[in-house]
Amino acid sequence: MTPETIEHAMQALAKADPDIARALPLVGVPSPRERDKGFATFFSTIVSQQLSTEAARAIMARVNTLLPELHAKAVIDTEGQALRDAGLSWRKIEYAKGLAEAELAGTFSADGLEHLSDEEVIATITQLRGFGRWSAEIYLMFSLKRPDVFPADDLALRVALGRLKRMENKPTPKQARQMVEHWAPWRSVGSLFLWHYYRGEPL
Repeated sequence: MTPETIEHAMQALAKADPDIARALPLVGVPSPRERDKGFATFFSTIVSQQLSTEAARAIMARVNTLLPELHAKAVIDTEGQALRDAGLSWRKIEYAKGLAEAELAGTFSADGLEHLSDEEVIATITQLRGFGRWSAEIYLMFSLKRPDVFPADDLALRVALGRLKRMENKPTPKQARQMVEHWAPWRSVGSLFLWHYYRGEPL
């Protein structure tokens, strides 16, 4: 999503939601976020699970040295111990090999996802071991640039939504989804704004 699209969407969201209208002048418009599409992004998603950004980046640097071309066949052809030496846990190696096997077998196609609906993409990704709904929704937002996705399982998102709505406690994922229904068709931009608000909320 371009800065222009985000600016347009934020104006629409401010009209639809008085709490956004109140908060927007205080923290400003969020910046775009993008990630590459394809197999390598799914591999790096597995690597980054439950790790700090710095740790995940260090492991991916070692993986990229080991596998200059990061694709399904290269992962299948690489010994598990070599991936373990690069820093992946045995569980993550299992997930990565499963991802590569599904890609080679044709039961999963990273490149084919952009032709599917949002819900079809989520269903396809969550069939893979090691990928939940949150991972699928993040891929939809940042790799496929879908405009109307709200990853309600994200803790920071729900904390920010609770603060924005002046709630005593953060909403549950189900409550959060209901609370932002009127943000359609711009829930991805609304999510970007909540992460932005979480980091820059005025005291």
